Amino acid sequence: MLIMRVILLLAVLAIGGSLLLWLVTGNPRYRSWAWKCGRVALVVMFVLLALFALERVLVPVG
Repeated sequence: MLIMRVILLLAVLAIGGSLLLWLVTGNPRYRSWAWKCGRVALVVMFVLLALFALERVLVPVG
């Protein structure tokens, strides 16, 4: 869970920073970078959640 929180914090900082840079400079490159960071963070979170779910299924009940 700590890994997910760190990844989420880094993603929020990266997205927020790039959106702030986009608002200040008006350069659309920062907005597209924020979109890419958001998609990558979402995929990483889904992979981690799938691993957690797989762990719950494969751990013997006992």
